[in-house]
Amino acid sequence: MRVSVIGGSVVPVPVETLAEDVGRLLAQRGHTVVCGGLGGVMEAACRGAKDAGGTTIGVLPGEDREEANPYVDIAVATGLGHARNALVAMNGDAVIAIDGGGGTLSEIGYANVFDRPTAGLRTQQVGSLDGFEPCDSPEGAVAFIEDAV
Repeated sequence: MRVSVIGGSVVPVPVETLAEDVGRLLAQRGHTVVCGGLGGVMEAACRGAKDAGGTTIGVLPGEDREEANPYVDIAVATGLGHARNALVAMNGDAVIAIDGGGGTLSEIGYANVFDRPTAGLRTQQVGSLDGFEPCDSPEGAVAFIEDAV
């Protein structure tokens, strides 16, 4: 399946490591990583996926596909800025949110609108939002989305 990995574009090393582990695990299990295509969580998840031989898709905010991080296989330029967040969430069969700020929160909201199960790792606590599951590890997040889809 396709899994959207969402999170901050500038993150500390421990969060980057977490995202890389998520991407690697997803690829090892045969899933394609979808993300916003830039740095931080997005780049780390793509790097992990590529290290494991996986495929990555970056849905970019700008008009230039060359802006994608070097681990994106398929870059989609949208010219939509933050409005592309809806497309990132919609193009995954499930979502894993890692860290992040307001943009990540909007993607969690869109994931809910599009009925995508969402696992959260060190991200916003959205309380009783249907389909959202706080998780403690990459393995737990991947297990949740695999069971939910």
